[in-house]
Amino acid sequence: MLNNTIRADLLRYTGETASGKFLPSLLIPGFRFTFFLRKSHQYKKWSFLGLIYRIFLHIDAHFYGFQIPPSTQIGKGLYIGHWGTIVVNGNTIMGDFCNLSPGVTIGQTNRGKNKGTPTIGSKVWIGTNAVIVGNIIIGDNVMIAPNAFVNISVPSNSLVIGNPASIIPREDATKGYINYTTADTSLEYIES
Repeated sequence: MLNNTIRADLLRYTGETASGKFLPSLLIPGFRFTFFLRKSHQYKKWSFLGLIYRIFLHIDAHFYGFQIPPSTQIGKGLYIGHWGTIVVNGNTIMGDFCNLSPGVTIGQTNRGKNKGTPTIGSKVWIGTNAVIVGNIIIGDNVMIAPNAFVNISVPSNSLVIGNPASIIPREDATKGYINYTTADTSLEYIES
């Protein structure tokens, strides 16, 4: 039941990957939703387990306000810190160890040169009410400040603020914000 991806998610919430932490962690809204999201993605939609996991995911989506479809490609170690509306387009691709805050929208642009959905790198922290739209690439180790509107590609190691987005190069952009990654531990089995 606890594959490496789910163990990495558990690590982000508890700082540990022990199986004994799993059941108590299902009381944490972000972890609970992420677990059912992972399981819904793992099983075919119309299989018995696929239906069961999707029912739980649907209930949690309405209860917590998280709208992230199972088709979304999300790397290990997702962290959703608080209840509140979070909307992510199902065609979005997100890397490992990303944080989502309340009010975040990651969406599609339907026309123009950036028609499509974002690709988001690893270790990206996305602040409250930030909006990321279009066929853009967000690099690794990027902090997107609260209320930022991002419709341009962002290089790795950057801080993004404002509307329109301003990019500030910063090597330690997510230091202290993205915690409990495999770099923080010696847990080699999560690396695979």
